[in-house]
Amino acid sequence: MGASPVAAQAPVPIAPATSGGQGDAAVPTSLPQIKMSFAPLVKKSAPAVVNVYAAKTVPQRSPFAGDPFFEQFFGAQQRRQPRVQSSLGSGVVVDPSGLIVTNNHVVADADEVRVALADGREFDARLLAKDERIDLAVLKVDNREPFASLDIADSDRLEIGDLVLAIGNPFGIGQTVTNGIVSALARTHIGTNDFGFFIQTDAAINPGNSGGALIDSSGRLIGINTAIFSRSGGSNGIGFAIPSNMVRVFVEAAKTGKRFERPFVGATFTPVSRDVAEAVGLDRPRGALIENVAKDMPAAEAGLKPGDVVLAIDSFEIVDPDTLGYRLATAGIGKTVKLSVLSGNERETIELPLRPAPEKPAADRRVLKGETPFAGASVANLSPKLADDLDLPVTQTGVVVTDIQRGSLAARFGLEPKDVILTLNGDEVESTAALERMAVGARRGWRFEVERDGQRLTQVVR
Repeated sequence: MGASPVAAQAPVPIAPATSGGQGDAAVPTSLPQIKMSFAPLVKKSAPAVVNVYAAKTVPQRSPFAGDPFFEQFFGAQQRRQPRVQSSLGSGVVVDPSGLIVTNNHVVADADEVRVALADGREFDARLLAKDERIDLAVLKVDNREPFASLDIADSDRLEIGDLVLAIGNPFGIGQTVTNGIVSALARTHIGTNDFGFFIQTDAAINPGNSGGALIDSSGRLIGINTAIFSRSGGSNGIGFAIPSNMVRVFVEAAKTGKRFERPFVGATFTPVSRDVAEAVGLDRPRGALIENVAKDMPAAEAGLKPGDVVLAIDSFEIVDPDTLGYRLATAGIGKTVKLSVLSGNERETIELPLRPAPEKPAADRRVLKGETPFAGASVANLSPKLADDLDLPVTQTGVVVTDIQRGSLAARFGLEPKDVILTLNGDEVESTAALERMAVGARRGWRFEVERDGQRLTQVVR
């Protein structure tokens, strides 16, 4: 699968040139320097970049399926051969034992994954970990001998203008190397994953490059190529890569067999508008404004309050909530970070321990049945952990729909996954057990309210 196109965004001024992030980087000033080649760097790095082939079997559904009348006469036509969908991308070996990082969208829902090395050898791969919201996945291939691999660099040391190489398999034509520079850092709001925090490069990235390597002038991995800005589907010189520091924490979680978890703060954030910046005395809009703080959660215990503005975390400037989310995730659970916070007219330093999201109350998952508008809906009690998994506000409580059976009454009456059921016949829905009891006990009909994408909707069924 190719790198995903994204929408345009306003340009950001480029900072004045400074000393390169690679140490002794310098502009070539002589003919011998201009004739220098990237070939030794490519020979060293390219063997660690692989092609990833993913296949998914999709059942072919008859148009008569589910209709008792037509099934009686055309049932034989329903037995169609399943169709196989395939996708192609790239991956990077980050451990000699055979750990490979790629994009989640390359292998999502695949039934079979194979990887091909630069020397032509192919291996079956098994999926160790994946996360749709950060668009990363880790594969494992086995071999008696160690694999060529890339070291993971510190992406926070990158600077605009640093030389980079992109290695991948664009359009499935075979391994290809392109070069360019770091065009921008900390790009947000490009619409590809939950952590909108990307390295931007002008190294040519095309469909098939997804999951490939962005490397520095020392041959270390600084990013996983994941998206392009394009109206045609090809490279326009604007590509985006997930920073290697995010890759590192994700791989470390996969190595230990644990699921990658984001630190739980227990607060919701919004960007600082120009009006808010002026009101609180900031010279420009920056930071993450706290909207809400959940009771007895880490943010409240640390002393954060609604209206506070988080300006920095461990000396890294916070531009917006996306930047804050990235910094918290790369710091990792178990660490304690120092937040620079503007509270009223005072600037404070607040220590915030990073913990996993709690799973209280227990999910108590149920599939509702019976002759009710909820029949066929899978529901669960919302906890901060489940809310985070479903990308709902962490302060949200109540009962959430996690799945809907096709053709069920719940589907017919418009319920959707991630709907939060608030009330039924005027009474608040506090748990899955209460919802099940209330739904079956209704005699004259059902009037229920759900929250969907921040909007409150009402449905009446008689």
